[in-house]
Amino acid sequence: MFGIKASVVAALCTTVIGAGVVTCGGAMAQDWDPFAAVERQIEADLISGTKKIEVAGRSVNVSCSGEAADGAPVIVLMHGGGDDLTKMAALQKTLSGKNRVCSYDRLGAGASDKPQGPQDFASTGKILTGVLDQVAGDRPVVLAGHSLGGLIAARYAPDHQDRVKGLVLMDATPSTMRADIARVIPKSAKGPAAQVRAQQLAIFAGQNPEKLVIADGKVRSAGKIPVEVIKHGQPYLAAIPTYGKRLEKAWSAGQRKWLAISSRSRLSTAAKSGHYIYTDQPGVAVKAIERVAKRAA
Repeated sequence: MFGIKASVVAALCTTVIGAGVVTCGGAMAQDWDPFAAVERQIEADLISGTKKIEVAGRSVNVSCSGEAADGAPVIVLMHGGGDDLTKMAALQKTLSGKNRVCSYDRLGAGASDKPQGPQDFASTGKILTGVLDQVAGDRPVVLAGHSLGGLIAARYAPDHQDRVKGLVLMDATPSTMRADIARVIPKSAKGPAAQVRAQQLAIFAGQNPEKLVIADGKVRSAGKIPVEVIKHGQPYLAAIPTYGKRLEKAWSAGQRKWLAISSRSRLSTAAKSGHYIYTDQPGVAVKAIERVAKRAA
């Protein structure tokens, strides 16, 4: 299709910019397939396996496994747009051998309730806070987010430094991606590039099952917490005709910008990976998350 091999077309139609799923015909995919201290701690310790919890009157699907050593943080995995917690199940299983690890479906994703109306980073953050109350209690947490999940984690951490003690951003959606798309792919673009532009700008404007308006913003500091930023090494965005190489440059620049979130940030490249680092090179993701968890303890 459009002269691009099928695997690349699939990537462009489902994970380009890591923000949502739109069919190549321009239609939104229906399921977008591919956020009392003692009482809190007691409840958190009881959650094991996959279950529904109530957060702000909504049903949120969560999964927890493994046990945390004394003083060790709880690792919370955050899926990308168009995915759900099942996508990260293998990563969670591996990490839970030495850590307590939890994941959850944001509203509008997976088995969680649909949002009642438009969401922004503040509202999805309130859901994340409610989830953390029940899966981590008073323990510190390390947020490990992929794509849109990484962007949400990075937006959340600066305002919750009392709780978030580490971040791993796996090919996280850059903080200025909406402007980057509009700048790199002009309105005058034709063909598949024009389609990518229109689809992604619509998704960022909130036309996605999470109803999340993905607004650009400055990278704010979360203090001195350990942060690992991992970017893809296989330039899949370069397949977009005419504008792909410039999008790759914008994406790479966006990954470097995330380093400003902490004075203890580190950037690395998963050389053999496309957008899904934790499935293409799971060992890279596991080691990064375990390093941050150890430094955060």
